[in-house]
Amino acid sequence: MCEANAYLKDGENEVMFMESVDVIEPYENGLKLIDIFGMQKFIQAKIKDMTLLNHRIVLERVDKQL
Repeated sequence: MCEANAYLKDGENEVMFMESVDVIEPYENGLKLIDIFGMQKFIQAKIKDMTLLNHRIVLERVDKQL
């Protein structure tokens, strides 16, 4: 299995945003994440860090006005 968990950077903490992420696509002013079950989440964020060997994606919110 190659899916990863996505975490949202919240100050010094990282909060789980979505488990078993299979697809990440650019979407409007942010990202669309799709898990292995087809559930979709949208967030105005950018990828801060991605470590696929550890199955880990860290997202960071961006301003609405890009």
